[in-house]
Amino acid sequence: MQPPSTPDERARLSLAGLSLGDALGERFFGPTAAVLARIGARELPPPPWRYTDDTEMAISLVETLAARGAIDGDELAARFARRYDPGRGYGSAAHQLLQDLRVGLSWRALAPALFEGRGSYGNGAAMRVAPLGAYLADAALDHVAEQAERSAEVTHAHPEGIAGAVAVALAAALAWRQARAGALDGPLLLRSVAERTPPGATADGLQAALALAAGTPPEDAARALGSGSKVSAQDTVPFALWSAACRLGDFEETFWATVRGLGDRDTTCAIACGVAALAAPALPERWLAAREPLPAEVSWP
Repeated sequence: MQPPSTPDERARLSLAGLSLGDALGERFFGPTAAVLARIGARELPPPPWRYTDDTEMAISLVETLAARGAIDGDELAARFARRYDPGRGYGSAAHQLLQDLRVGLSWRALAPALFEGRGSYGNGAAMRVAPLGAYLADAALDHVAEQAERSAEVTHAHPEGIAGAVAVALAAALAWRQARAGALDGPLLLRSVAERTPPGATADGLQAALALAAGTPPEDAARALGSGSKVSAQDTVPFALWSAACRLGDFEETFWATVRGLGDRDTTCAIACGVAALAAPALPERWLAAREPLPAEVSWP
């Protein structure tokens, strides 16, 4: 399989990794003891692995980039609304927002009004954005951050929701750059992301991730950083990016370490695997065959 050479190909590769983490992570919910035993045995569930809203929204983002070359908020919102499938596991606020978008209301009014006018600081903008960092991996990092912010504000107006998206997009861009240079360095990647993430709780979490000792078990990192049980950007992104950075270059290890953190495991795995795909030699063919097929126009390879 040839490595991706164009922005569209990079975005599709990241989407493939994201969707694998999402769909497989979703299959590891259940009684904790039983789930941990399956993870310990690296027991893959029977196919097909159906993806969730994480992937559904990422597909819309990749389609927007393919059409425009950049984020257009109105087009992205329209694609989110068209692809809205209530059975994909959206959160309650997202359900209402997407239903309102479908009837023609404006995201510019809707997103800032969520949560009594504070806007959402959930992890939804972060979970879908790795393909944007991949698409823009050759651009200036300030441009990556600005486009990530534009992609987030359609649904997440709170600064933490936006910061989570910025951090993940930067991590994806840097993972691709390091892989292309043949110089993978997870701690450097995580430090570079932390330095460029807007100040706040998400950035503080990334600094806490940098302070973890080498070899920290994923379950200990999850307890220290959070692993999405609060479904917030600040409770999700630091652990997911720590997990990807610690295993940069090994896609399967990234997944198994991330899912060991439990929490919002479809989303933490979507984030980590969307980044990890860009630094891995290849994606596991057996996993791709087990995952529900993506639309042909955004599939990889």
